[in-house]
Amino acid sequence: MAVPEAFAPAEEEALDAYSRTVVSVAERLAPSVANLRVTRRTRSGRVPVGGGSAVVLTPDGFLLTSAHVVAGPTTGGRASFVDGRELGFSVVGTDPLSDLAVLRAEAGDLSPAVLGDAERLRVGQLVVAIGNPNGFAGSVTAGVVSALGRSLPAGSRRSPRIIDNVIQTDAALNPGNSGGALASGDGEVVGINTAVAGVGLGLAVPINDATRKIIGALMTDGRYRRSFLGIAGGQRPLPPAIRGRFGDGDAIEVAEVQPGTPAERAGLRAEDLILSVNGERVGSVLELQRLMVAELIGVHVPVHVLRRGDVVQLELVPEELTP
Repeated sequence: MAVPEAFAPAEEEALDAYSRTVVSVAERLAPSVANLRVTRRTRSGRVPVGGGSAVVLTPDGFLLTSAHVVAGPTTGGRASFVDGRELGFSVVGTDPLSDLAVLRAEAGDLSPAVLGDAERLRVGQLVVAIGNPNGFAGSVTAGVVSALGRSLPAGSRRSPRIIDNVIQTDAALNPGNSGGALASGDGEVVGINTAVAGVGLGLAVPINDATRKIIGALMTDGRYRRSFLGIAGGQRPLPPAIRGRFGDGDAIEVAEVQPGTPAERAGLRAEDLILSVNGERVGSVLELQRLMVAELIGVHVPVHVLRRGDVVQLELVPEELTP
């Protein structure tokens, strides 16, 4: 159907405004996104094992990418930029449980990206993805924030984790986009592209206070420390009889206690309902996961559980979680 002549100028103006935003973000961020060629050292020399994208964090060569891009026995590779430079890089630290990794390129004059705050995003907001899908450097796609607060499984069978507050977008992502930038309309990086869950369904790890701590720890220490208890469980509503003491809401029902873990040594049992940890109410595995910070490693922590109708206090000593 032809567009009525009276509406044509308004539609053209709207299209131009959209285009100007995308072009502005692309021009601002393109110098700050690297194309990675990941290599592994063998007896016959270095061989390519994969690729992806990375975002420049600092002028002196720190880069941010996805942990799965540099997973395995990888020691480094080559990073290329839109100005034609190609630099060697090494892996500084990886955190598979957040799917983030920090690299160090051999440079001192890179163009760092500005990190934003994903907590300020709204569903429907314009976002721009910049990366190197299938090796095509500097590719730009645009879309919207389709959903917020998604969860992405990570970790191993022994220590399963959930990456929370993942950003879902319909900006086209393809293999090679991993580690690239998801930017807001003002050019700030609000996420690191991490997965393609389907056509028009891309996921990005958010840039927020939690991930900034992880990035800082990887830059300074090469790792990010967490504590763990050693249980598998699920969410269950609190029984009415104890809501007067612990309030409304849910608790964590223990489905399995892993052998040789702090939970087993403390006496946690299957079918226990975990009510609070270290004085804080917990109503989901995700809330418990957020409490398992490095500061609790080796610390005696009180845990209240509901067992056969009685509230029991146990004492756990969380240990460091290894991926």
